[in-house]
Amino acid sequence: MLNRRTLIGAASAAALMLSGNFAFAQETYIPLISKGFQHQFWQAVKAGADQAASELGVTITFEGPDNETMVDRQIDMLAAALAKNPTAIGFAALDSQAAIPLLKQAQEKGIPVIAFDSGVDSDIPVSTASTDNIAAAALAADKMAELIGGAGQVAVVAHDQTSRTGIDRVDGFVNQMKANHPDIEVVTVQYGGGDHLKSTELTKAILTANPDLKGIFGANEGSALGVVNGVSEMGKTDVVIIGYDSGKAQKDAIRNGVMAGAITQNPVGIGYETVKAALEASQGKEVPAHIDTGFYYYDKSNIDDPKIAAVLYD
Repeated sequence: MLNRRTLIGAASAAALMLSGNFAFAQETYIPLISKGFQHQFWQAVKAGADQAASELGVTITFEGPDNETMVDRQIDMLAAALAKNPTAIGFAALDSQAAIPLLKQAQEKGIPVIAFDSGVDSDIPVSTASTDNIAAAALAADKMAELIGGAGQVAVVAHDQTSRTGIDRVDGFVNQMKANHPDIEVVTVQYGGGDHLKSTELTKAILTANPDLKGIFGANEGSALGVVNGVSEMGKTDVVIIGYDSGKAQKDAIRNGVMAGAITQNPVGIGYETVKAALEASQGKEVPAHIDTGFYYYDKSNIDDPKIAAVLYD
């Protein structure tokens, strides 16, 4: 038979358990699903997200597939994150349409979705924290035109044609050439999945097929490194290379003159603003539809400028 002291002890233990469960249930948990981990860019995004989580007192996780071609794996990660009923979620889509059914589930559950780096073809995300990729790629086109003398043939090596970043960077570059540099012909756009080895082989094939090519735009970190490697392996010294993102290898290529310059995003800012917007949206606060995290063009002349150096990453 239970005595009064035992009953009181049991009741106290139950109360503590309920209190603990309540505290866990009330924890602000925000998972971020990125496009991958194969590039230093995503490590910089994670650093910004971790900084925001620490400052704002929230719990985050940050994950992504092994490479940026694994759309199905990313969808599985998103489904697993949603199953935990998070406070909000950050999502950088590899495919701008494939995730929409799951994002609709989040919307139905009242879980705010913040897109980061690469949005989706839907109005479900309450905000997108990203670079203005069309404007940034247009700037890359202008720099390319200036460096090749306003005329000639150029090419693009991009990461994919399914994500918003892949689509917008190609469109921004190609359309700017058509609109403002009519004497420059974009002879081909090739897609290497953001893999530097595949992009290397694509670059070599492009150069073989177009011996008079004057320049190549590499539309993300892996693409740009592949272009550098391909041009170097072909022994071409007169092909102008414009890249996108930074990372140690790209910065080295710019310092030694192999790459003329590149667009840098603000990946730390992207990660930080994603977590901040996710928290604010979960609290019912109004967040802007697009958070422009900015970009710069950098080359040997300004790579050490404090304003530029602050958004470059290793």
